[in-house]
Amino acid sequence: MVNALHLKKMVEDIDAKFPLEPWVREALLKVDREAFVPLGFRHLSYTLDALPMQEAQWISSPLTVAKMTQHLELEGVDSVLEIGCGSGYQAAVLAQIVRRVFTIERIEPLLREARERFRALGMSNIFTRYDDGQRGWKEYAPYERILFSATADRVPQVLFDQLAEGGILLAPVNEGGLQIITRYYKRNGRISSEAIEPCLFVPVLDGTQK
Repeated sequence: MVNALHLKKMVEDIDAKFPLEPWVREALLKVDREAFVPLGFRHLSYTLDALPMQEAQWISSPLTVAKMTQHLELEGVDSVLEIGCGSGYQAAVLAQIVRRVFTIERIEPLLREARERFRALGMSNIFTRYDDGQRGWKEYAPYERILFSATADRVPQVLFDQLAEGGILLAPVNEGGLQIITRYYKRNGRISSEAIEPCLFVPVLDGTQK
């Protein structure tokens, strides 16, 4: 009960800063963020802060997760590919909205922990892969939505190739010394983009890490 109250307060705090669509609010209320936060930071689970976790990585602020989720325009969407699973929190929120979430992580211990969380929470519609996410996941392409959860100078062409016609790809992109959440659209095989707002993500790295 205590967790439910903290979670409700967290979602209200997000809504005050970034007005939430009802479907995003419902998804956030269904995922207990505490389950994704390292033990030493559990007391900060419901704050709007990004929190450190192992392998020098971060669990995104729930405000950022809410924004990325809403910017993906997920109503009626079947499949999402996430590049950068991290703690698994973003994938868990997406899994409340779409039928299938495919998520890739390049750091094996992080992926192992995320898989355990998904299993413990009974989330059977999240499919995980240990790989360099910049290659995408060709076997299940095309994806209606692709979420890049790390900052890049540019989005690899292979990901646009794996994006379905009419799909959206959302990525933090380095632009003039800033990181900008950028939304890309694929229409008639062509890619157009719009800048949404500044953000702060860890940089994308090449290869995998045991």
